Amino acid sequence: MASPIAAPASPTALPLPRWSWPGIAAIPVAPFGPASAAMLLAGVGAVLALPSLPRWPLLAVVGVMGLGLFLRGGIARLVGGFLLGLAYAGLQATVVLAAQLPASLQGQVVRLQGQVLDLPVHEPRRTRFLFQLDDAATLPPALRGQRLRLAWYEDDPRPRLQLRAGSRWVLQARLRAPRGLRNPGGGDAEMYALGARIAATGTLQKPATARQLAAPAGIDAWREDMSERIAAAVPGPSARYVQALALGDTRALDTRDWTRLRAAGLTHLIAISGFHVGLVAGFCALLAGALWWLWPPLCRWRPRPFAAGAGAVLGAFGYALLTGMAVPTLRTAVMIAVLVLARWLRRRLGMADALALGVWVLLALDPLAVLGAGFWLSFAGVAWLLWCLPEGDGRGWRGLLGGFLKAQGVASLGLLPLCVVLFGQASLAGPLANGVAVPWWSLVVVPLSLLGVLAEVLHAGWGAWCWQAAATCFDLPWPLLAAIADSPLALAWLPQARWYALPLALLGALWLLLPRGLPARWLGLLLWLPLLLPPRELPAPGEAELVVIDVGQGLAVLVRTAGHALLYDMGPAQADGFDAGERAVVPALHALGVRRLDLAIISHGDNDHAGGREAVAAAFPLPRVLAPEGSPARGDAPCLAGQQWQWDGVRFRVLHPGPGFPYLGNEAACVLRIETAHASALLAGDIGGYVERKLLREQPQAVASTVVVVPHHGSAGSSAPEFVAATGARLALVSSGADNRFGHPRGEVVRRWCGAGTEVLDSARSGAIRVWLTATGVQLREQRRAQPRLWDAVRRRGQMAGLCYAPEFSRP
Repeated sequence: MASPIAAPASPTALPLPRWSWPGIAAIPVAPFGPASAAMLLAGVGAVLALPSLPRWPLLAVVGVMGLGLFLRGGIARLVGGFLLGLAYAGLQATVVLAAQLPASLQGQVVRLQGQVLDLPVHEPRRTRFLFQLDDAATLPPALRGQRLRLAWYEDDPRPRLQLRAGSRWVLQARLRAPRGLRNPGGGDAEMYALGARIAATGTLQKPATARQLAAPAGIDAWREDMSERIAAAVPGPSARYVQALALGDTRALDTRDWTRLRAAGLTHLIAISGFHVGLVAGFCALLAGALWWLWPPLCRWRPRPFAAGAGAVLGAFGYALLTGMAVPTLRTAVMIAVLVLARWLRRRLGMADALALGVWVLLALDPLAVLGAGFWLSFAGVAWLLWCLPEGDGRGWRGLLGGFLKAQGVASLGLLPLCVVLFGQASLAGPLANGVAVPWWSLVVVPLSLLGVLAEVLHAGWGAWCWQAAATCFDLPWPLLAAIADSPLALAWLPQARWYALPLALLGALWLLLPRGLPARWLGLLLWLPLLLPPRELPAPGEAELVVIDVGQGLAVLVRTAGHALLYDMGPAQADGFDAGERAVVPALHALGVRRLDLAIISHGDNDHAGGREAVAAAFPLPRVLAPEGSPARGDAPCLAGQQWQWDGVRFRVLHPGPGFPYLGNEAACVLRIETAHASALLAGDIGGYVERKLLREQPQAVASTVVVVPHHGSAGSSAPEFVAATGARLALVSSGADNRFGHPRGEVVRRWCGAGTEVLDSARSGAIRVWLTATGVQLREQRRAQPRLWDAVRRRGQMAGLCYAPEFSRP
């Protein structure tokens, strides 16, 4: 019988080639190892970097998909970790933002009842504190159980001093949703509120009606009491440092102290660090082991190593709790717990695995912790040391000293990119100052401070001699450290870099820290250039730039040409309160790459224009200051009509006040005109209708300008119709505070400018506004639009950045 002949297979039946990488999917990935922890962290960071959050149902679906992939194992576990981090952090942020103060309670006075959290900060004219509201039926439903940040203003400090940590109060406060300024290089109060889960901010109303319901109680009350005992036991100024090192209480440190610590690169030591937690954990482990050694029958219940490990864990978490649960302390406590657990289970666990587990635990507890600088500095510092110092450098004192010096070098180099991006500065004296402070403070001052706390717990008064000894030991190297910090070369301020500068610099640091013997390691320095030498976006010769800095209800305008810088007004400042010069103007100048100010003009003496002068002058010496004659804010020379000068092809002219014009406050404000070959700008201060009409009569051509900083923040007494028409402005900039009590800019004023065909922008909505007068036209950039954030209060309230728009301006 003949065998059948099989028909040839059709082309469509041929097996298709399968492209794959053999073994990739089967690569084992530890469920909580370094790789999966890195992907989890990447997912958390990715969702928080989005300009807006996805809807919560989509986040929930992504979370379920991520969990499925994570449980599948292999490479899929990495994708699953990323999706889990993205979904978990996104859902957390959604819940926190939804809990913030609703619009119906905005600006309302509400009767509140709750407990004081953390340690209140008492200042000469105000007290700032966190307030945890009760879940009581007497409170509005939207506020029950929420956390607020409140301020109590009163000249007499005695009533405010009764406000103590852990006490319960009933009080009245005017509330507002978290809102902050947005400037280059400035802090982001809205991001802080999200990370700290603050639902609203407010100020006390009718302080006399505030009533204490219960005496201080709890951990925070104990911390405050212990801090006061340190202050009483140590009469010298070093008490504030002993308080910080022992309890994490930095309330007594002033601006000068923090400036010195930043310049010397020592802020990480003043805050309670992981090393402090390690000392306490080690002491508790020795104490538990000694108890088992003294009473051997305890070994029948649990072995002595088990007891020592339990003592270390309890000591670590107990001390982290007593010092405020900062990220570095919590990270160290988690790592100690992981290492102890591995020893109990007889598992071999490296430090990298412990660090990865620490990331998992901390992000599981609070994924929004990545919004704080402490999270990144803490974990990055340990990661760099694990990468570059896997083994000891030898035995004995020589090996210990070599390892310490190498660790300092690795930490300084590896963390420098993060410090530049997070703080806009680099401590050049940091390695030298840390070489002195780290061993002395960590091995002498901190143990004495902690021993004093322990002795004081055992018996009141026993801790005094330990704290005094700690203060004496602190004082020994402090003059040298202060001299290093006060050196003009100690600290370098760097302009704000582009987004890609940080990953390139970190890659460059990794390249520089590769093992010795590899060729061309120095090429890693080239990857640092985008971070250390970012583009400053300076105007070309004949062009000018205006930056209306977001200072709240006030004014500060930076004017730059190709080689010169002028500051027109410096923002508001309140005694023992908010200082826009320190918080907004100086950081913005640093971030924009301003190295010096050639001239400053104080338009008039009102606080909202001149209050920040002292802070600005401390950071940028003012070689010459112009101010109107008779102004409370004095200048080196009067600001008089007719003054003019030219910088880099740009002409500057003072239009008002003229000689003999009396000082009349707003009406005496210095009016400055800036002229380029392509466009012009008018800075009108707080002038009102009288001076506007005067300028129209005497200098109508000088009033015509392409860009106008709207007089008096858009008040009803300025921007008269004839003045608006005479300017012919295409762009009008308003500097005002969000929800200010004056209602600036007034609606009728905005409509007047918009009706004239002018685009109107308000710093309360736009943040800092940058305008370039260039040969190709007028370009502008609004800080909130250029760097959108999911926590942005303006966009979440449904407000557009501008009040009215003109399409012809380009927005780089």
